[in-house]
Amino acid sequence: MGKEKNTDMWVHDLLTSANIKHEADGSDIKEINEALKTASKRNTGKVGKPEFICVVKDFLIVIEDKASISKHIKLDENDVISLEVKDVTDYAVNGAYFYGKHLFDNTSYKKIIAFGVSGNSKKHKITPLFIDGTEYCRILPDVESFISFNEMNIDEYYIKEVLKENTNEEKELSEILKDAAILHEDLRNYGNLKDIDKPLIVSGILLALREMEYKNFSVDNLTGDDTKTDGTKIYEAIKTNLDRSNVKPETKKDKLLHQFSIIKDTAILNEKNGILGMTPLKYFTIF
Repeated sequence: MGKEKNTDMWVHDLLTSANIKHEADGSDIKEINEALKTASKRNTGKVGKPEFICVVKDFLIVIEDKASISKHIKLDENDVISLEVKDVTDYAVNGAYFYGKHLFDNTSYKKIIAFGVSGNSKKHKITPLFIDGTEYCRILPDVESFISFNEMNIDEYYIKEVLKENTNEEKELSEILKDAAILHEDLRNYGNLKDIDKPLIVSGILLALREMEYKNFSVDNLTGDDTKTDGTKIYEAIKTNLDRSNVKPETKKDKLLHQFSIIKDTAILNEKNGILGMTPLKYFTIF
């Protein structure tokens, strides 16, 4: 029993370090406490006491732990988590599943994450299960801590691991990569540019766009003028921005400017494109 108490203390420390409020052997929330009054793992209809109960936003978290990893999980002949009384009482994941299922059926909480935890700080397994009222729960990938389940992170975890959707950050990155791939092709198709020159065009445009803040540059002024080309206007904005950034020594700034001269000296970039209805340079600037 001493070893299991050590496991309890270790799990308590993990929850504390993850900034998750938790209660041991019950709950102060009335409906959860009422449900646990009939949650005996031996199916006696008497009280059941999970190791820990946590409520994070609209998620109910229930945790069962065992001192030995050999008592982590027991599957039946169909490779499903066994709900036989002996297995529910003896194995961490089975006990967690039992409690999670009981709480789903007997409370208003419909997003329940049950954890089976076994072992200690040196050697352990932490397995989350998502319980949503279907016949079988979903066994999720093992974790190393509870940090993904605090108020700051649990929604993202739910979207990514339970719903299997991209998080906002992943969606944003995905869109960036998609746009980058399109821009890569457009630089080649409309600018007839070599791969080595593409980063120069993009970085030069970004430097020029900085000058919009100071009203020294405007995309609207890129009109495809044959006398003062779009490339010349962008080049002048780049020079102004480098001056503003106080690039030193002067020879370094001159070298940078010389590299960006491709923007004003490449004819195809400064001629109106029939498909685009504007110069490729303006198109790349508003992309």
